[in-house]
Amino acid sequence: MQKGTDMLILGIETSCDETGLALYCGERGLLAHALHSQVDLHAEYGGVVPELASRDHVRKTLPLLREICRRAGVESTEIEGVAYTRGPGLIGALLVGAALGRSLAWAWRVPAVGVHHMEGHLLAPMLEPEPPAFPFVALLVSGGHSLLVEVQGVGQYRILGESVDDAAGEAFDKTAKLLGLPYPGGPALAKLAERGNPGRFQFPRPMTDRPGCDFSFSGLKTAAITMWRSLEPTSENRADVARAFEEAVVDTLAIKCRRALEATGLKRLVVAGGVGANQRLRARLRDLAAERGGEVHYPRLEFCTDNGAMIAYAGWRRLASGQREDLGIEVLPRWPLDQLTAAN
Repeated sequence: MQKGTDMLILGIETSCDETGLALYCGERGLLAHALHSQVDLHAEYGGVVPELASRDHVRKTLPLLREICRRAGVESTEIEGVAYTRGPGLIGALLVGAALGRSLAWAWRVPAVGVHHMEGHLLAPMLEPEPPAFPFVALLVSGGHSLLVEVQGVGQYRILGESVDDAAGEAFDKTAKLLGLPYPGGPALAKLAERGNPGRFQFPRPMTDRPGCDFSFSGLKTAAITMWRSLEPTSENRADVARAFEEAVVDTLAIKCRRALEATGLKRLVVAGGVGANQRLRARLRDLAAERGGEVHYPRLEFCTDNGAMIAYAGWRRLASGQREDLGIEVLPRWPLDQLTAAN
Protein backbone atom coordinates (compact mmCIF):
# COMPACT_ATOMS: atom_id res chain seq x y z
CA MET A 1 0.00 0.00 0.00
CA GLN A 2 0.99 3.60 -0.57
CA LYS A 3 1.09 6.46 1.91
CA GLY A 4 -2.31 7.17 3.45
CA THR A 5 -3.14 3.78 4.95
CA ASP A 6 -4.62 5.52 8.00
CA MET A 7 -7.30 7.22 5.86
CA LEU A 8 -10.81 7.59 7.28
CA ILE A 9 -13.22 6.18 4.68
CA LEU A 10 -16.99 6.39 4.31
CA GLY A 11 -18.53 3.26 2.76
CA ILE A 12 -21.96 3.29 1.06
CA GLU A 13 -23.81 0.10 0.08
CA THR A 14 -27.04 0.35 -1.96
CA SER A 15 -26.84 -2.51 -4.44
CA CYS A 16 -30.22 -4.09 -3.69
CA ASP A 17 -32.61 -3.94 -0.74
CA GLU A 18 -30.41 -2.91 2.18
CA THR A 19 -28.96 0.53 2.84
CA GLY A 20 -25.63 0.29 4.64
CA LEU A 21 -23.16 3.00 5.64
CA ALA A 22 -19.96 2.70 7.65
CA LEU A 23 -16.81 4.55 8.67
CA TYR A 24 -13.50 2.67 8.52
CA CYS A 25 -10.07 3.95 9.50
CA GLY A 26 -6.92 2.11 8.52
CA GLU A 27 -5.36 2.86 11.88
CA ARG A 28 -8.37 2.41 14.20
CA GLY A 29 -10.46 -0.12 12.27
CA LEU A 30 -14.24 -0.01 11.98
CA LEU A 31 -15.53 3.05 13.82
CA ALA A 32 -19.29 2.78 13.18
CA HIS A 33 -21.77 1.17 10.85
CA ALA A 34 -25.53 1.29 10.37
CA LEU A 35 -27.92 -0.75 8.25
CA HIS A 36 -31.51 -0.27 7.17
CA SER A 37 -33.24 -3.39 5.83
CA GLN A 38 -36.12 -3.14 3.36
CA VAL A 39 -37.56 -6.55 4.25
CA ASP A 40 -40.84 -5.12 5.51
CA LEU A 41 -41.16 -2.88 2.45
CA HIS A 42 -40.86 -5.76 -0.04
CA ALA A 43 -42.56 -8.52 2.00
CA GLU A 44 -45.98 -7.54 0.65
CA TYR A 45 -44.77 -8.34 -2.88
CA GLY A 46 -42.85 -11.51 -2.07
CA GLY A 47 -39.61 -10.14 -3.51
CA VAL A 48 -37.61 -7.00 -4.21
CA VAL A 49 -39.36 -4.27 -6.23
CA PRO A 50 -36.47 -2.30 -7.81
CA GLU A 51 -38.20 1.09 -7.97
CA LEU A 52 -39.28 0.89 -4.34
CA ALA A 53 -35.77 -0.15 -3.34
CA SER A 54 -34.23 2.87 -5.08
CA ARG A 55 -36.66 5.32 -3.49
CA ASP A 56 -36.04 3.90 -0.04
CA HIS A 57 -32.27 4.25 -0.46
CA VAL A 58 -32.83 7.95 -1.26
CA ARG A 59 -34.76 8.37 1.99
CA LYS A 60 -32.33 6.49 4.23
CA THR A 61 -28.76 7.27 3.12
CA LEU A 62 -28.31 10.75 4.61
CA PRO A 63 -29.99 9.93 7.95
CA LEU A 64 -27.70 6.90 8.26
CA LEU A 65 -24.69 9.07 7.44
CA ARG A 66 -25.57 11.44 10.27
CA GLU A 67 -26.10 8.45 12.57
CA ILE A 68 -22.69 6.84 11.98
CA CYS A 69 -20.89 10.18 12.28
CA ARG A 70 -22.61 10.74 15.63
CA ARG A 71 -21.75 7.22 16.84
CA ALA A 72 -18.11 7.56 15.81
CA GLY A 73 -17.75 11.12 17.09
CA VAL A 74 -16.59 12.17 13.62
CA GLU A 75 -17.26 15.38 11.69
CA SER A 76 -17.78 15.14 7.95
CA THR A 77 -14.70 17.32 7.47
CA GLU A 78 -12.57 14.49 8.91
CA ILE A 79 -13.60 11.97 6.22
CA GLU A 80 -10.72 11.48 3.76
CA GLY A 81 -12.30 9.27 1.12
CA VAL A 82 -15.61 7.82 -0.07
CA ALA A 83 -16.28 4.28 -1.31
CA TYR A 84 -19.59 3.26 -2.85
CA THR A 85 -20.89 0.08 -4.46
CA ARG A 86 -20.49 0.45 -8.22
CA GLY A 87 -21.89 -2.98 -9.09
CA PRO A 88 -23.15 -5.56 -9.61
CA GLY A 89 -26.73 -4.98 -8.50
CA LEU A 90 -29.97 -3.20 -9.38
CA ILE A 91 -29.13 -0.24 -11.60
CA GLY A 92 -31.44 2.24 -9.88
CA ALA A 93 -30.27 1.26 -6.41
CA LEU A 94 -26.63 1.44 -7.48
CA LEU A 95 -27.15 4.92 -8.93
CA VAL A 96 -28.44 6.23 -5.61
CA GLY A 97 -25.27 5.22 -3.77
CA ALA A 98 -22.97 6.24 -6.62
CA ALA A 99 -24.56 9.68 -7.02
CA LEU A 100 -24.46 10.33 -3.27
CA GLY A 101 -20.92 9.01 -2.85
CA ARG A 102 -19.51 10.94 -5.79
CA SER A 103 -21.33 14.13 -4.76
CA LEU A 104 -20.09 13.95 -1.16
CA ALA A 105 -16.54 13.33 -2.33
CA TRP A 106 -16.73 16.36 -4.63
CA ALA A 107 -18.20 18.57 -1.90
CA TRP A 108 -15.60 17.42 0.66
CA ARG A 109 -12.78 17.53 -1.93
CA VAL A 110 -11.68 13.98 -1.18
CA PRO A 111 -11.11 11.00 -3.50
CA ALA A 112 -13.82 8.48 -4.31
CA VAL A 113 -13.77 4.90 -5.55
CA GLY A 114 -16.42 2.50 -6.82
CA VAL A 115 -16.27 -0.92 -5.16
CA HIS A 116 -17.26 -4.32 -6.54
CA HIS A 117 -20.06 -5.67 -4.34
CA MET A 118 -18.69 -9.21 -4.32
CA GLU A 119 -15.18 -8.01 -3.53
CA GLY A 120 -16.75 -6.37 -0.49
CA HIS A 121 -18.21 -9.71 0.59
CA LEU A 122 -14.93 -11.49 -0.15
CA LEU A 123 -12.99 -9.09 2.06
CA ALA A 124 -15.58 -8.88 4.86
CA PRO A 125 -13.72 -11.47 7.02
CA MET A 126 -10.80 -9.01 7.10
CA LEU A 127 -12.88 -6.97 9.56
CA GLU A 128 -12.61 -9.74 12.17
CA PRO A 129 -10.03 -9.79 15.00
CA GLU A 130 -8.22 -12.74 13.36
CA PRO A 131 -8.50 -12.13 9.60
CA PRO A 132 -7.46 -14.78 7.08
CA ALA A 133 -4.10 -14.43 5.40
CA PHE A 134 -3.67 -14.57 1.62
CA PRO A 135 -3.86 -16.79 -0.36
CA PHE A 136 -7.15 -18.60 0.13
CA VAL A 137 -10.17 -20.04 -1.66
CA ALA A 138 -13.34 -17.97 -1.26
CA LEU A 139 -16.89 -19.32 -1.49
CA LEU A 140 -19.20 -16.38 -2.21
CA VAL A 141 -22.84 -17.41 -1.87
CA SER A 142 -25.68 -14.92 -1.92
CA GLY A 143 -29.06 -14.33 -3.48
CA GLY A 144 -27.58 -13.42 -6.84
CA HIS A 145 -24.17 -15.10 -6.89
CA SER A 146 -22.47 -18.42 -6.24
CA LEU A 147 -18.74 -18.25 -6.88
CA LEU A 148 -15.60 -20.14 -5.97
CA VAL A 149 -12.55 -17.92 -6.29
CA GLU A 150 -8.83 -18.41 -5.82
CA VAL A 151 -7.62 -15.28 -4.03
CA GLN A 152 -3.94 -14.36 -4.07
CA GLY A 153 -4.47 -10.78 -2.89
CA VAL A 154 -6.85 -7.83 -3.22
CA GLY A 155 -7.90 -7.74 -6.85
CA GLN A 156 -5.97 -10.92 -7.68
CA TYR A 157 -8.83 -13.30 -8.37
CA ARG A 158 -9.20 -16.43 -10.47
CA ILE A 159 -12.74 -17.77 -10.89
CA LEU A 160 -12.79 -21.53 -10.23
CA GLY A 161 -16.54 -22.05 -10.51
CA GLU A 162 -19.77 -20.07 -10.77
CA SER A 163 -23.52 -20.48 -11.21
CA VAL A 164 -24.77 -21.51 -14.62
CA ASP A 165 -28.37 -20.69 -13.60
CA ASP A 166 -29.88 -19.97 -10.17
CA ALA A 167 -27.49 -18.99 -7.40
CA ALA A 168 -27.75 -20.88 -4.12
CA GLY A 169 -29.49 -18.02 -2.31
CA GLU A 170 -31.88 -17.50 -5.21
CA ALA A 171 -32.79 -21.20 -5.17
CA PHE A 172 -33.41 -20.99 -1.41
CA ASP A 173 -35.71 -18.00 -1.86
CA LYS A 174 -37.66 -19.42 -4.81
CA THR A 175 -38.15 -22.80 -3.16
CA ALA A 176 -39.26 -21.16 0.07
CA LYS A 177 -41.79 -19.04 -1.79
CA LEU A 178 -43.29 -22.08 -3.54
CA LEU A 179 -43.47 -23.85 -0.17
CA GLY A 180 -45.59 -20.97 1.04
CA LEU A 181 -42.98 -19.52 3.40
CA PRO A 182 -42.81 -15.79 4.15
CA TYR A 183 -40.30 -13.38 2.60
CA PRO A 184 -37.32 -13.43 2.92
CA GLY A 185 -37.50 -17.10 2.06
CA GLY A 186 -33.95 -18.37 2.59
CA PRO A 187 -33.77 -17.87 6.38
CA ALA A 188 -37.38 -19.08 6.74
CA LEU A 189 -36.60 -22.30 4.87
CA ALA A 190 -33.47 -22.93 6.98
CA LYS A 191 -35.48 -22.45 10.17
CA LEU A 192 -38.20 -24.83 8.95
CA ALA A 193 -35.58 -27.42 7.94
CA GLU A 194 -34.50 -27.70 11.58
CA ARG A 195 -37.79 -29.54 12.24
CA GLY A 196 -37.48 -31.82 9.21
CA ASN A 197 -36.73 -35.55 9.32
CA PRO A 198 -33.30 -36.25 7.78
CA GLY A 199 -33.19 -38.89 5.07
CA ARG A 200 -36.90 -39.07 4.32
CA PHE A 201 -36.45 -37.44 0.91
CA GLN A 202 -33.38 -37.44 -1.31
CA PHE A 203 -32.72 -34.75 -3.89
CA PRO A 204 -29.90 -34.62 -6.47
CA ARG A 205 -26.56 -32.97 -5.79
CA PRO A 206 -26.37 -31.09 -9.11
CA MET A 207 -23.24 -31.15 -11.24
CA THR A 208 -21.29 -33.22 -8.72
CA ASP A 209 -21.17 -36.15 -11.15
CA ARG A 210 -18.95 -34.22 -13.53
CA PRO A 211 -15.58 -32.50 -13.03
CA GLY A 212 -15.24 -28.83 -12.22
CA CYS A 213 -16.53 -26.35 -9.68
CA ASP A 214 -19.50 -24.78 -11.46
CA PHE A 215 -22.91 -24.71 -9.76
CA SER A 216 -26.47 -25.32 -10.94
CA PHE A 217 -29.39 -25.12 -8.53
CA SER A 218 -32.34 -24.65 -10.88
CA GLY A 219 -32.94 -28.40 -11.28
CA LEU A 220 -32.68 -28.95 -7.53
CA LYS A 221 -35.31 -26.29 -6.97
CA THR A 222 -37.57 -28.01 -9.51
CA ALA A 223 -37.07 -31.40 -7.83
CA ALA A 224 -38.08 -30.00 -4.45
CA ILE A 225 -41.20 -28.33 -5.82
CA THR A 226 -42.21 -31.42 -7.78
CA MET A 227 -41.90 -33.49 -4.62
CA TRP A 228 -43.88 -30.96 -2.56
CA ARG A 229 -46.73 -30.86 -5.07
CA SER A 230 -47.04 -34.66 -4.92
CA LEU A 231 -47.57 -34.62 -1.15
CA GLU A 232 -50.33 -33.65 1.23
CA PRO A 233 -49.65 -30.04 2.31
CA THR A 234 -48.97 -30.88 5.95
CA SER A 235 -46.49 -29.07 8.18
CA GLU A 236 -44.46 -32.28 8.54
CA ASN A 237 -44.17 -32.79 4.79
CA ARG A 238 -43.21 -29.15 4.30
CA ALA A 239 -40.46 -29.41 6.92
CA ASP A 240 -39.14 -32.67 5.47
CA VAL A 241 -38.93 -31.21 1.95
CA ALA A 242 -37.16 -28.13 3.33
CA ARG A 243 -34.67 -30.35 5.21
CA ALA A 244 -33.89 -32.43 2.12
CA PHE A 245 -33.49 -29.32 -0.03
CA GLU A 246 -31.16 -27.62 2.43
CA GLU A 247 -29.04 -30.76 2.82
CA ALA A 248 -28.71 -31.06 -0.96
CA VAL A 249 -27.53 -27.46 -1.29
CA VAL A 250 -25.08 -27.80 1.60
CA ASP A 251 -23.68 -31.09 0.28
CA THR A 252 -23.24 -29.60 -3.19
CA LEU A 253 -21.43 -26.52 -1.89
CA ALA A 254 -19.17 -28.66 0.32
CA ILE A 255 -18.27 -31.00 -2.54
CA LYS A 256 -17.37 -28.06 -4.77
CA CYS A 257 -15.31 -26.42 -2.00
CA ARG A 258 -13.35 -29.64 -1.54
CA ARG A 259 -12.62 -29.72 -5.27
CA ALA A 260 -11.51 -26.09 -5.26
CA LEU A 261 -9.14 -26.65 -2.34
CA GLU A 262 -7.72 -29.76 -3.99
CA ALA A 263 -7.27 -28.01 -7.34
CA THR A 264 -5.39 -25.07 -5.83
CA GLY A 265 -3.52 -26.94 -3.12
CA LEU A 266 -4.72 -24.37 -0.58
CA LYS A 267 -6.02 -25.19 2.90
CA ARG A 268 -7.60 -21.86 3.85
CA LEU A 269 -11.28 -21.30 2.98
CA VAL A 270 -13.24 -18.05 3.30
CA VAL A 271 -17.05 -18.13 3.16
CA ALA A 272 -19.05 -14.93 2.65
CA GLY A 273 -22.44 -13.74 1.44
CA GLY A 274 -25.92 -14.21 2.87
CA VAL A 275 -26.00 -18.01 2.50
CA GLY A 276 -22.75 -18.08 4.50
CA ALA A 277 -24.90 -17.47 7.59
CA ASN A 278 -26.56 -20.89 7.18
CA GLN A 279 -25.62 -22.92 10.25
CA ARG A 280 -25.75 -26.33 8.54
CA LEU A 281 -23.36 -25.06 5.86
CA ARG A 282 -21.01 -23.65 8.50
CA ALA A 283 -20.89 -26.95 10.37
CA ARG A 284 -20.24 -28.93 7.18
CA LEU A 285 -17.44 -26.66 5.99
CA ARG A 286 -15.87 -26.59 9.45
CA ASP A 287 -15.69 -30.39 9.30
CA LEU A 288 -14.27 -30.24 5.78
CA ALA A 289 -11.52 -27.83 6.82
CA ALA A 290 -10.66 -29.98 9.85
CA GLU A 291 -10.38 -33.10 7.68
CA ARG A 292 -7.88 -31.34 5.43
CA GLY A 293 -5.88 -29.80 8.26
CA GLY A 294 -6.97 -26.34 7.18
CA GLU A 295 -9.15 -23.53 8.45
CA VAL A 296 -12.36 -21.76 7.48
CA HIS A 297 -13.11 -18.07 8.03
CA TYR A 298 -16.40 -16.18 8.05
CA PRO A 299 -17.41 -12.61 8.67
CA ARG A 300 -19.58 -12.07 11.74
CA LEU A 301 -23.25 -12.83 11.04
CA GLU A 302 -24.26 -9.18 10.65
CA PHE A 303 -21.67 -8.82 7.87
CA CYS A 304 -22.75 -11.91 5.93
CA THR A 305 -25.60 -9.95 4.35
CA ASP A 306 -25.08 -6.67 2.48
CA ASN A 307 -23.54 -3.93 4.64
CA GLY A 308 -21.58 -0.72 4.47
CA ALA A 309 -18.63 -1.98 6.54
CA MET A 310 -17.42 -4.34 3.81
CA ILE A 311 -17.60 -1.53 1.23
CA ALA A 312 -15.73 0.86 3.51
CA TYR A 313 -12.97 -1.71 4.05
CA ALA A 314 -12.65 -2.67 0.37
CA GLY A 315 -12.69 1.02 -0.55
CA TRP A 316 -9.97 1.75 2.01
CA ARG A 317 -7.76 -0.95 0.48
CA ARG A 318 -8.16 0.56 -2.98
CA LEU A 319 -7.93 4.23 -2.00
CA ALA A 320 -4.85 3.55 0.12
CA SER A 321 -3.20 1.91 -2.91
CA GLY A 322 -3.78 5.05 -4.98
CA GLN A 323 -6.91 4.11 -6.93
CA ARG A 324 -9.29 7.01 -7.73
CA GLU A 325 -12.46 7.62 -9.76
CA ASP A 326 -13.02 10.66 -11.97
CA LEU A 327 -16.05 12.93 -11.64
CA GLY A 328 -18.26 10.75 -13.84
CA ILE A 329 -20.95 8.58 -12.26
CA GLU A 330 -21.00 5.09 -13.76
CA VAL A 331 -22.48 1.90 -12.34
CA LEU A 332 -22.15 -1.66 -13.60
CA PRO A 333 -25.21 -3.89 -12.96
CA ARG A 334 -23.09 -6.74 -14.38
CA TRP A 335 -19.41 -6.73 -13.49
CA PRO A 336 -17.26 -9.89 -13.58
CA LEU A 337 -15.11 -10.17 -10.46
CA ASP A 338 -12.01 -11.28 -12.38
CA GLN A 339 -11.95 -7.98 -14.32
CA LEU A 340 -10.72 -6.10 -11.25
CA THR A 341 -7.17 -4.81 -11.02
CA ALA A 342 -4.86 -5.60 -8.13
CA ALA A 343 -4.53 -3.26 -5.16
CA ASN A 344 -1.14 -3.29 -3.48
